[in-house]
Amino acid sequence: MTEIELTIDSVGVRGDGVAFHQGGKVFLPFTAPGDRVHARILAKKGEGRSGEVEEILAPGARAKPVCRHFGECGGCALQHLTPEVYAEAKLSWLIEALAQHGFQNCDIAPLRRLAPHARRRARFALARAKKGAVVGFHARASHRIVDMRECAVLHPDLFKLVEPLRILAGEILAPDKEGAATVTLADAGVALLLDLPTAPKLDALERLAAFAEAQDLARLSYRVGTGRGKDSAAVPVALRRPVRVTFAGVAVDLPGESFLQASAEADTALSGAVLGQLGEARRVADLYAGLGTFTFALAQQSTVHAVEGDGDAVKALKHAASRAHLVDRVTVEERDLARLPLAPHELARFDAVVFDPPRIGAMAQSRALAASKVPVIVAVSCNPATFARDARMLSDGGYRLGRVLPIDSFLWSAQLELAARFEKPV
Repeated sequence: MTEIELTIDSVGVRGDGVAFHQGGKVFLPFTAPGDRVHARILAKKGEGRSGEVEEILAPGARAKPVCRHFGECGGCALQHLTPEVYAEAKLSWLIEALAQHGFQNCDIAPLRRLAPHARRRARFALARAKKGAVVGFHARASHRIVDMRECAVLHPDLFKLVEPLRILAGEILAPDKEGAATVTLADAGVALLLDLPTAPKLDALERLAAFAEAQDLARLSYRVGTGRGKDSAAVPVALRRPVRVTFAGVAVDLPGESFLQASAEADTALSGAVLGQLGEARRVADLYAGLGTFTFALAQQSTVHAVEGDGDAVKALKHAASRAHLVDRVTVEERDLARLPLAPHELARFDAVVFDPPRIGAMAQSRALAASKVPVIVAVSCNPATFARDARMLSDGGYRLGRVLPIDSFLWSAQLELAARFEKPV
């Protein structure tokens, strides 16, 4: 273990400060460009080594964090940066990712930052410890739960459930047991999904029903186990109001685990970016459509074929289109696009394609799109690295990358949303 004085050069893609020592990178969490620090160099990490700050000798481009838990809670990574350096860091991740795939001097818009206190979904860790119950996010690279007392990210309607959940966890969890609570802010209130180590008995079920009433929840359900990967079905305890989210005026039923953008503001920003770059296409394919974040906005000006691999989301999309009397403008297909992408001959009937894949990107679908003759493609991504990889495939297929619009919907995190237009010259 080496102790040394270092100066932070930049911010890496995971949010750590980056310094250089003996020609290699050292990654130091919660440091800012210009910081001069006394640090310990630890184990190998990716293309460099991890490190731990012993002391900040001279501060660089630092700002006062907005949350007392910053530096301990693993939920945020960048609250300590000045606004200018924060924006530069996020844009640099995009610029570097594109450069790695041969895109130089791209047309990238200024970073659009969304408002704090707007996140509409969170997964809290719960535990009943000897000193009492705790509710919050895990500490950085740790299973330890940081007991939440404030949060600058969450919507107030979610944060106000933290203290009641702390009390509930102390009542329904056995000593030294852990669980989780996924809270989602829908149109008619909060939906709560509890992951519990064992199925609740009658008295606990009565307590959960009373909790739903007292907190005016729209829905409360539970699962047994971790809940990750849908390894157990959700059991409803209280359904007090329909749980729906509205996209472009169309209300869509919200399944327990379907993807949502970070906030309603993110929906609006990304939908505006997509529509603004799409042009006047009459027939549009919306790939990785989810619950219809873009589908129903697109349907206001085009006929839309929405393709999604999640069966629950597909059902919700179909029901929403039917309720809104849009079956003549919106068709829905269940399809795993990673295994069975739309082929060039299937894409031929569309004037434009919108695709918004998960973080792993859309390698198979991008390869098929590159071989197609679709005039316009609008790509949405939450991962600059996989976006740049997919963009390279499209470019090699004859598409020209247009303006890239970065949107900071995951505030103070090492994530970046973006939307970009591709055109294939006639």
